[in-house]
Amino acid sequence: MSKKDSSGVAQILAYINEKNRPYSAQDVFTNLQKQCGLGKTAVVKAMDQLAQEGKIKEKVYGKQKIYFADQSQFADVSDAELKKMDSRIAEISTEVQTISQSCRQLDTELKELNGSLTTAEMKAQIQELQAECSGYSERLDKIKSATNHVTPKEREKVSKERETYVKEWRKRKRMVSDMVGAILEGYPKSKKQFLEEAGIETDEDHKVTMPNI
Repeated sequence: MSKKDSSGVAQILAYINEKNRPYSAQDVFTNLQKQCGLGKTAVVKAMDQLAQEGKIKEKVYGKQKIYFADQSQFADVSDAELKKMDSRIAEISTEVQTISQSCRQLDTELKELNGSLTTAEMKAQIQELQAECSGYSERLDKIKSATNHVTPKEREKVSKERETYVKEWRKRKRMVSDMVGAILEGYPKSKKQFLEEAGIETDEDHKVTMPNI
């Protein structure tokens, strides 16, 4: 057995005796993987060796082996001492719950603080918003003082004229499209060739899109 394996076996024995609770080989491998540096196969082999040597005990449950410390090495504990331990465990459990609750509250407060602006950031944001408001106020004053306002009546007139022109545009485009379609039925060449020969320019040629009314 190499020095590394011997050291690993010693660490496993010390760990099982210190914790004094049942473990599978997988548990020990997971818990001591970084400390002893042994692979899972080596851990299983080491625990089997310790059990064969009587340094630890083992029990088989189906296909799984459970290992635990040899209890004969520990002094007997009286009922009074057990009750005292149980009482201490209850006290520590209550303390752990209290600390855990406090940690959760502190974590919530920390998240809220991290999501809040600092005083300097708030001042900078206020200045930025004030400058933005000032710009809007100046722009509004210029609009109010302008003499070339368009009245609602004028705006309505322009809107109606636009609607009329667009309707006429659509009507004429449909008429031309119908005529071209009728001509192409007896025309031997393509539509593109016909438009070129007839000198017809389309909206698409000038990259013009008919607006919606």
